[in-house]
Amino acid sequence: MNHPELDVEKITRQLEDTRAELVDQSAESEESRATVVLDQQSVGRLSRMDALQGQAMAKAEEERRQLAIRRIDAALARIGRGEYGECIECGEWIAARRLEWDPTVLKCIDCAE
Repeated sequence: MNHPELDVEKITRQLEDTRAELVDQSAESEESRATVVLDQQSVGRLSRMDALQGQAMAKAEEERRQLAIRRIDAALARIGRGEYGECIECGEWIAARRLEWDPTVLKCIDCAE
């Protein structure tokens, strides 16, 4: 049984919407994560360094997006199994306000500490 104090349908829609946004952002930023061409004839040293730094930042942001997508997928799977809102350590209900703040959270506040 999913958390009795939460509107699980609303949370499901919210999670699906957030997931779709993250997937769209990932597709839009694909070019910024592409390999940086280091043609010394057309681009100066500082410009290449800026490009490499921009690429590294884009890759790090993509890693954060992919982690968020995995967390959302896991939350949706728990909803599907009827386990949404149960702490994965102690099995007690996670506080509704905690889940409203972050619907992908896995542990109650006591077990998270």
